[in-house]
Amino acid sequence: MAKQITHDLTYDAPASAVYAMLTDASFREEVADRSGVLRHDVTVEGDGGDVTSGARVRIQQWQTAAGIPSFAKKLVGDEIEIIQEETWTSPTACDVHVTIPGKPGEMSGTVRLVEEGGRTTEHVELTITVRIPLVAGKIESLVADMLLKSLRVENTVGREYLAR
Repeated sequence: MAKQITHDLTYDAPASAVYAMLTDASFREEVADRSGVLRHDVTVEGDGGDVTSGARVRIQQWQTAAGIPSFAKKLVGDEIEIIQEETWTSPTACDVHVTIPGKPGEMSGTVRLVEEGGRTTEHVELTITVRIPLVAGKIESLVADMLLKSLRVENTVGREYLAR
């Protein structure tokens, strides 16, 4: 069983500016700070302004498990470590892989930037897979809700970032 997530984030900026933002470590750190994670580490390799060599973004963060249902908290403990790795193959295309070390689940998918009339849509498609019998569907839905909340924060921070 797996859960598919599709979500669009829009920005009043050209795709090149959105790409530069998404490959800027300071932007990713601001998103993590505003998301309320306990701690984080962000690294960006490659030149965010020049994708000829590609860009790799790695975000490692620790979130509190407070507030999640007890059946899920038993599986993850008090903190949830999440590692998100993005490989930008062009200024408009990215492969995403998210893992929770030591836990039987992951997310993978793509991000596409589509510009039309100076406005850019960040189209996110991810598949959430949890390999735990009986509760996989519940946990996948919980992860999907957390992901959508995180994407909304990213969109808010991104709009502010691009307006500076």
